[in-house]
Amino acid sequence: MRYAKLRPHADLVHSVAGQQRKELPTGPVLTPVDISWRRCLNEFKLDPAREYLPHVLGPSRLKELHSELADLVQIARAEMDSLYEQIAGSGYALLLADTQGVILCEKVDPTLKNMFLGAGLIVGAEWSERCEGTNGIGTCAAEARSITIHQEDHFRARHVSLSCSAAPIHDPHGRVIAVLDASCVNAAGSRDCQMHTVALVTTSARWIEKCLFLRHHHSDAMLRFHHRPEFVDLLHDGAIAVATDGSIVGSDMTGLKLLGAQHREDLVGRCIADIFDTTYEELLATARAGRRAMWEVRDHRYGRRYFASLIEAGRPSSRISTRPTIASQALVRVAHDRSTEVMSLADVAGDDPQMIRNLRNALRVADSSVAVLLQGPTGCGKEAFAKALHLASHRAARPFVAVNCAAIPESLIESELFGYVSGAFTGARREGMRGRIVQSSGGTLFLDEIGDMPLMMQTRLLRVLEEREVMPLGSETPVNVDLRVICASHRDLRDMIARKQFREDLYYRVNGIALELPPLAMRRDIETLIRKCIAKESSEGEVISIENAALQLLISHSWPGNIRELRNAIRSALAICEDRIIRTGDLPADIKPRASRWSTIDDECIPDAAPIDHKISLQAAERDALTQAIKKSRGHMTSVAAQLGISRNTLYRKIKRHGIQITRRTEDF
Repeated sequence: MRYAKLRPHADLVHSVAGQQRKELPTGPVLTPVDISWRRCLNEFKLDPAREYLPHVLGPSRLKELHSELADLVQIARAEMDSLYEQIAGSGYALLLADTQGVILCEKVDPTLKNMFLGAGLIVGAEWSERCEGTNGIGTCAAEARSITIHQEDHFRARHVSLSCSAAPIHDPHGRVIAVLDASCVNAAGSRDCQMHTVALVTTSARWIEKCLFLRHHHSDAMLRFHHRPEFVDLLHDGAIAVATDGSIVGSDMTGLKLLGAQHREDLVGRCIADIFDTTYEELLATARAGRRAMWEVRDHRYGRRYFASLIEAGRPSSRISTRPTIASQALVRVAHDRSTEVMSLADVAGDDPQMIRNLRNALRVADSSVAVLLQGPTGCGKEAFAKALHLASHRAARPFVAVNCAAIPESLIESELFGYVSGAFTGARREGMRGRIVQSSGGTLFLDEIGDMPLMMQTRLLRVLEEREVMPLGSETPVNVDLRVICASHRDLRDMIARKQFREDLYYRVNGIALELPPLAMRRDIETLIRKCIAKESSEGEVISIENAALQLLISHSWPGNIRELRNAIRSALAICEDRIIRTGDLPADIKPRASRWSTIDDECIPDAAPIDHKISLQAAERDALTQAIKKSRGHMTSVAAQLGISRNTLYRKIKRHGIQITRRTEDF
């Protein structure tokens, strides 16, 4: 009975793959699936309807493979954990397999393990084409390229419920060493719907390759380079390993592509000076002097400009800041930033760990059609991040169209988004109007505060995203659009779904990858952001100074308005400060201490005796500990921080969070 159910697909395979190539002299070009089917049928002699027993390796052999590929497995596991966070809940399992198709490790939702067990997708199982026919893992290894095998693309009829997207992983010498696969049982949607999955898997495979290359050449100097400075030291840059004598001993695949080299042999054995208009000795001397972290270089072959950084052998890959600490300076001097207002993703991310992670994930999907959802409080820089992501993609030369869904009246949002033809309604322009969606075609459409979009418009937007075409008001002819959508909201869209205020199907359509932007007060690099803001807002040629006391007040402020509030505070202070020095008195009233709320004893500072909730809790205990430490140190913040074993920045944040009011009679710096 089961054999009869498998027969239709088996007949399809035989009808396509059973024909000899000579019978199709003028036929269409064979697809990778057609070629794979022919391999399975003619070379491996597999029957697409037959139930073969899965081939599973024993524990001892699997342990040997893990030992042989220890670096790969270790690096891949970490990357699979990161990737799984992006696709969790989508029904996919992540699988790492060697070139023979043996699954080495997996990352799968525990509730779905039995389902994947029934499909044979388990650690130790061999998914080569020879064993399982056309499938994501086996066909990716055979073709040595990223591929999606969706449902009926599979050779064996028993696998037609699977959808697999896989990408090859190359070793430091360019040979395929493994396959990273994302598989789903009973996947919904068409084969084209899996494009975002294969894009994510491919990006993760490239990251694993980069880590393998860097680890393999850990004892060599590493030259990292790219046409864009913000990409240097990230996934998309090129990496060249250099021996102590200045000769090139290796290059990753991105390095080859950036330089237009066909093979590693085109670079290996040559000197840096043979490739770029500088020498290894010059780069090394400058790096050791610590004068700058990045250089502009050009290649001899095409004269193209690159930005490059050199990491000397034996040194950590991350750069170490040599900026003096705030405590060692009476005034902090900040020079004007001559750069344009256009910020790169690296500029937006800064040095905050969460933002750096957002940067990494954003770069993974920069050149794909995966929808991005930015979440975070108002004013935290969502539009700046979206614009930077647009500029980091291949769509950078096309329009970036931003629409604030909360700022457009409900009666106008339909015409603003979808446009209208001449005479569509009373008051319409005679020539009609292209909507924002059509204006963004080929570029990026940024829908800010999408949670404020009316439900009726959500329905129309969902159709546009699905059909990739817009019907302007008053028109009977749809307009095709090439869409890349980035959405943002400060609201909890899941909560809005529960309250029937946001469409669930639209949420899953715009939430291809969700990035949470932290509020300004929670960012680890808040001091750096304050300095950058001062540099941006100052006039050309100016050097602005800021008192340490004023800088500490800015650092410890809660910033309910986030980056927007910071920018306005800096502008206000610069407008009224004297001698180009920002002092505490120049700061807005919301940031300056309020003397009326402070009490003093013997001219020393103590916390105000505000009422405290006497219910025993961790927060109450922490507040009490802070209060007692401040009293004991008589308001000397450096002593308080040392007594509690925390940094001064952390101390000020805790003071602000607990509402403890203090005053200072003397400078504590």
